[in-house]
Amino acid sequence: MTLDLRADPIALTAALVDIPSVSRDEAAITDAVETALRTQTTGFEVLRHGNVVLARTDRGLPTRVVLAGHLDTVPIADNVPSRRTVENGAEVLYGCGTVDMKSGDAVFLHLAATIAEPAHDLTLIFYDCEEIAAEFNGLAAIERELPYWLDGDLAILGEPSGGWIEAGCQGTLRVRLRTAGVRAHSARSWLGDNAIHRLAPILRRLSEYEARRVDIDGCEYREGLSAIRVGGGVAGNVVPDIAEVEVNFRFAPDRSVDQAVEHVREVFAGLEVDFEVTDSAPGALPGLTAPAAQRLVTAVRAHGSAGVRAKYGWTDVSRFAARGIPAVNFGPGDPNLAHKRDEHVPLTQITAVTAMLRDYLTDTAL
Repeated sequence: MTLDLRADPIALTAALVDIPSVSRDEAAITDAVETALRTQTTGFEVLRHGNVVLARTDRGLPTRVVLAGHLDTVPIADNVPSRRTVENGAEVLYGCGTVDMKSGDAVFLHLAATIAEPAHDLTLIFYDCEEIAAEFNGLAAIERELPYWLDGDLAILGEPSGGWIEAGCQGTLRVRLRTAGVRAHSARSWLGDNAIHRLAPILRRLSEYEARRVDIDGCEYREGLSAIRVGGGVAGNVVPDIAEVEVNFRFAPDRSVDQAVEHVREVFAGLEVDFEVTDSAPGALPGLTAPAAQRLVTAVRAHGSAGVRAKYGWTDVSRFAARGIPAVNFGPGDPNLAHKRDEHVPLTQITAVTAMLRDYLTDTAL
């Protein structure tokens, strides 16, 4: 499919949605994006790296803004091709990826092709495999192999945010807590020690846990500690000798991963459990005190947007923050609709985000 980057970004969103691109199957959409950037933009160096397309200008401008978005989606659920309709007097676009995050990609691509005199040098990164395990993430590959492509004064991830600036992101930690008992026949249970029963104090501490709230740069982050998986049992007539519960801690970005691990250890201190960290990723501080970020906030609020709020969940802004680059999530679509069968985006949000970013990227006074 040929993409028209100068078309209305609403039409461009629909065109992107109509190219199926489930994680690990992004070659077709990557080809289309690469071809469009090479043939429909001027002043950009364009590079293909696997199923990642990178493009950047080098005009010698004093600041550089990175616009990054993933091209992959979760599995299609009878929601491709896209469908445009009117609901409650408002036009919406249905389809897999309309929210997460092909509408954000469409905005970035359209602006790259239509802004003749940017106020900042621009870097665009369109990458694969964001929706699956981190080991496959295309942005992570660029971070390892071409890290200088991530450099900038501000990074904007096109994650759905409903036209708000969602600053930073939470960190995430997964821990497996395992209990040990003694196996026995359930008809003679007193000869054993039930490992599942030993999970009770773990679950009690989780149910009594009071999560912290913290304000950073005017954004309130709410932490959460939750059991997400419980396992145990051998057979219908056996007292189990092993059981486990997996716990997920979503922590505010003022904690490091090590501090988060120590906090979770403290929560379960004194219990007879085996403690294993199975996965972790640091959060990202909002970075709103950086001049480039402040100018974005000004541009967004000038359009009547409420402005800024904390990002709940982890996103790739963390990769930029770890490099000392302020990063925010900013795109069309309600994040609560991401991955749903009825995923859809209001057309007005695509138009509004395009206008706000155009002002930010072209106004030298900001």
